[in-house]
Amino acid sequence: MDEVQVVVAHAERATLRVGDVFLKVDADQARLDVEVEAMSLAPVPTPRVLWRKPPVLATAALPGTTLGRLGGPVTGSPAAWAAAGAALRKLHDAPLPSWPGRAGRSIDALAEELADECDLLVRNGVLPADLVSRNRRVAEGALRPWTPAFTHGDLQIAHVFVDGDEVTGIIDWSEAGQGDALYDLATFVLGHEEHLDDVLAGYGTDVDRDVMNGWSSLRSLLAVRPLIEQGFDPFAPGCEVDALRARM
Repeated sequence: MDEVQVVVAHAERATLRVGDVFLKVDADQARLDVEVEAMSLAPVPTPRVLWRKPPVLATAALPGTTLGRLGGPVTGSPAAWAAAGAALRKLHDAPLPSWPGRAGRSIDALAEELADECDLLVRNGVLPADLVSRNRRVAEGALRPWTPAFTHGDLQIAHVFVDGDEVTGIIDWSEAGQGDALYDLATFVLGHEEHLDDVLAGYGTDVDRDVMNGWSSLRSLLAVRPLIEQGFDPFAPGCEVDALRARM
C-alpha cells in the first residue's frame, strides 16, 4: 500500500497524497464546487479530477515539480518563470467566471477588513505598530477600481508545476473567480520578486508595481494571524513578515 503523505492540514481543510492521487478534504462544499468549476473553465493545465464524493475531491498528480515555496528555495529557469507568466496571462484573458473570487472582494470590504486586522495585529502585540502602519499605507494603494479578470486567487509558487521550461499544471483553485489580475501576480512573486521581470516577459505587458506592492502588503497583513492559528510560521525567513519588513 502506498504511503499516505499529509501535504497540508489545518482546521478548514486537509490535502493528502497517496501514490499518484491527491485527496482534498474540505467541509465547505461551496469551496469544492468552485475548485471543480474553475478547473473546468481555466484555459491552462489543471489536475485531472478522478472522482468527487463530498467532502473529498480526488485529483491526479501532475508531472514535474513546483517552482518552489514561500520561504524556501526556488527552481526553474528564467524560461520556466516566463512560461508561468504566459499561463497566467492566458488565464487573465479568459472569459470571466460567474462568481467573485478571493481577489475580487469589494474595495469597501477589503478596506474594512484591512483596518480591523491591522488593529488586531498591533493591539495583540503580534507585529510592531510602525511595521503595520507602513504596510497599511502601502496596502491601501491596491484599493482602487480594477477591471475584473479570471483570477486564481491563491497563486503561490507552490501551486505551479513545471517540467523543464513548460508549465504542466496549476493546482488549488478554491479561491478562484473574478478579481484583480495584479493580485495574482503579487501573490505569485511574493518573497521572490527577483523573478518578476522573467514572469512579465512571459506575461507580455508591464504592470503597476506600486499596486502589486500594495496587494503584497495587504495579503501579508491579512495572512499573519490566520497562519499562526493554523500552525504555520509567517515569521520564518522569506515568509509573510519578511515581505512586510521589505516595505520598510
